[in-house]
Amino acid sequence: MFKALLLQKNEQGEFKASIEQLEESQLPETGDVLVQISHSTLNYKDGLAICNKSPVVRHWPMVAGIDGAGTVLESAHPGFKPGDEVILNGFGVGETHWGCLAEKAKLKGDWLIKRPEGLSAAQAMAIGTAGYTAMLCVLGLEKSGVKPNSGEILVTGATGGVGSVAIALLSKLGYTVVATSGKPEQAEFLKSLGASEVMDRKLFSEPGKPLQRERWAGVVDCVGSHTLANACAQTKYGGTVTACGLAQGMDLPSSVAPFILRGVALKGIDSVMAPLQVRENAWRRLASDLDLKKLENLTRTIPLDGAIEAAGQIMAGTNTGRILITI
Repeated sequence: MFKALLLQKNEQGEFKASIEQLEESQLPETGDVLVQISHSTLNYKDGLAICNKSPVVRHWPMVAGIDGAGTVLESAHPGFKPGDEVILNGFGVGETHWGCLAEKAKLKGDWLIKRPEGLSAAQAMAIGTAGYTAMLCVLGLEKSGVKPNSGEILVTGATGGVGSVAIALLSKLGYTVVATSGKPEQAEFLKSLGASEVMDRKLFSEPGKPLQRERWAGVVDCVGSHTLANACAQTKYGGTVTACGLAQGMDLPSSVAPFILRGVALKGIDSVMAPLQVRENAWRRLASDLDLKKLENLTRTIPLDGAIEAAGQIMAGTNTGRILITI
């Protein structure tokens, strides 16, 4: 038997999220690596699934958890052997394949990477998909030629998991970071992570002009909708906007003006299906470029039994930083 956060929906559509004891024989047959999960985390997508706020889950019942770190127990995959320390994030785990908010997970070896030296399992899950996505955004800015001396970088939704890690990463790399937040009481927290200025998210969340005063050399947007549109409208000539979130909405009420008159690039960031080489590079960079003291300061740790309540806090917008789950 093993403990897991199980999501269920009956024929009448009634939803239930609960901590249950499951049989190992119930684990998906499609997995070829059995992992003892030591740590997981909660991301925005986990919050949506656990609170049944969006059709994240595609098969029922479902063990939640899009992230996991732990030790290989059994492996039929040539790339892994018992005792290997591994990380899982993405690939539909917790959506179409049983996830990692559980003591055990049976996963496909092609989805796993070996945990980089310099990161503990707890640190890897404090980073989680949110921090990994933040690193992908930073890599996107770098690939587009946005350097620390190019100008200010805007990070929207800054108190969330992606935003907070993005600030810590960018500031350590020498960028000047400006954060947006709807939580004025968290301004000092964001500055402690490396933000030079904190702006009220209301300045971005309402409809704006197609072209506005140029300010940003680059943007990490976790919000979407009008916030993303205004960020694009304020980006300097030749700047790059990385888009990775939809906290405000999936729509983009913008025009082509920033792209055809200022050469602004809008770069989509996908963390779910990114190829192995990209994943490994991102995790290597996280191990070397993230200030782990700052990571500790933006992380709170709870047991698996507290995950359902914490998911509700994410959906209510009252959570700040990262949530680490000890299994």
